Amino acid sequence: MDEEHLHDDLHVFKDRNFFQQKLRSFFTVYLLLALSFLLIITLFAVSLSRVSAVSSKLNEVHPDWKQNFSDKDFLLFPCGPKSREWEYFDGKCYYFSLTRMSWYKAKAQCEEMHSQLAVINSYAKQNFVMFRTRNERFWIGLTDQNSEGEWEWIDGTDYKSTFTFWKEGEPNNSENREDCAHVWFSGEWNDVYCTYECYYICEKPPPH
Repeated sequence: MDEEHLHDDLHVFKDRNFFQQKLRSFFTVYLLLALSFLLIITLFAVSLSRVSAVSSKLNEVHPDWKQNFSDKDFLLFPCGPKSREWEYFDGKCYYFSLTRMSWYKAKAQCEEMHSQLAVINSYAKQNFVMFRTRNERFWIGLTDQNSEGEWEWIDGTDYKSTFTFWKEGEPNNSENREDCAHVWFSGEWNDVYCTYECYYICEKPPPH
């Protein structure tokens, strides 16, 4: 065997050895990748199992959570996703009408919406109404139609022991027939005849 053939054989041997080393390296890398993938899948399965277990425990302790908070819209619309025209304030929902009508029709309209004309029994609620009405006339649930001068809240709240915000000189029962109250200038209350047409405020508790 001459020197040239020996050199060629040696070169082929080195190439084969290099190829085998590369093959082993690739195999090792792929094996490590496969093991890593299996490890990730296992960890994911374990995590998912733990999350499911925790969720089951929470549902056992508070079974109403799923029902109350399943709809994300509920967090955005406390008065209900189907009642977006209602405004939430201090534990109650309020509707400020866009049309005018008599006190009697406004009362009936609120009742059709499973609510009542608003009862203003605190300074906080008065401020809220004052800001929203902006000097427009809005009916509230206050009347003395049963007995002149004996004002009554529509829900039975004791008028004599609660907050009032009458305009100076009111109620004056002008023309002897002003038996219903509305909010007017600066949110102050005024008595007027019940067939007068103005906007109205409905009030109801939020859905549970």
